[in-house]
Amino acid sequence: ALNGAVAHAFADVIFKGLLFMTMGSVLQMTGRINGSDLGGLYKTMPITATFCVIGALAISAFPLFSAFITKSMVMTAALDEGYVWVWPFLLFASAGVLEHAGIKIPYFSFFGHDSGIRAKEPPKNMLWAMGIGAVLCVVIGSFPSLLYNRLPFEFVTEYHPYDWTHIVTQLQLLLFGALAVVWLMKRGIYPPEIRALNIDAEWLYRWFGPRLVHGIGGAVARVDSAVRTKVFEVVRGTLRGARRGHGSQGILARTWPTGSMILWVAVLLAAFLVFYF
Repeated sequence: ALNGAVAHAFADVIFKGLLFMTMGSVLQMTGRINGSDLGGLYKTMPITATFCVIGALAISAFPLFSAFITKSMVMTAALDEGYVWVWPFLLFASAGVLEHAGIKIPYFSFFGHDSGIRAKEPPKNMLWAMGIGAVLCVVIGSFPSLLYNRLPFEFVTEYHPYDWTHIVTQLQLLLFGALAVVWLMKRGIYPPEIRALNIDAEWLYRWFGPRLVHGIGGAVARVDSAVRTKVFEVVRGTLRGARRGHGSQGILARTWPTGSMILWVAVLLAAFLVFYF
């Protein structure tokens, strides 16, 4: 599993770097990068288109390309270690990579509808860089021992990526994944090539987070205002009641006549004597 992770990370840097370089070349020569603005560039940028297709084949794990010999190491290790529930998720992720990167990037950029853009090939230094990446994708995928012999850990069991089970399984995954995309496009279910807002993870802290904090802050402020108003009403009512009893005009502030005081003293003494005896 560790060898598989290291091998796939190494191959991943190469084929993703190749795809980034091809799209960087498109941006350099056309000034555009959105798939909705591109299409038909294979007519004037055939070399760059070829390199992009090679990168797409590599990232999709086609046989004879780099990810075919590295991705399978991780998936096989998951089964061998008993993580059977992980394997379907890895398989689903492989199909997603085929659709998201293996098909969309080359199709919308170099094929698809003709955008009318006629751009030249990028400078030779950029072509050489893409060519080196493309060659590495093919060489690593065709001769896996060149990479396997340089992995940091010894293999517990010898691993052979080019067995019929792996080849047939991967070809089935790629074939049916591609057919699913074609079917969705033909039925009009697949999202069209239009300008749209792609929500990324930063949406959480750039848009949703501030609005959530603002909303919570507003709700807290409203509750605080209502509580303060109610408390102040209670305090004012208490003060008014105290003022009625203890104010200058209150009942407790009145002057009692001497006769009434003597009368109440006599009443209290009489009541005490009655209840005591």
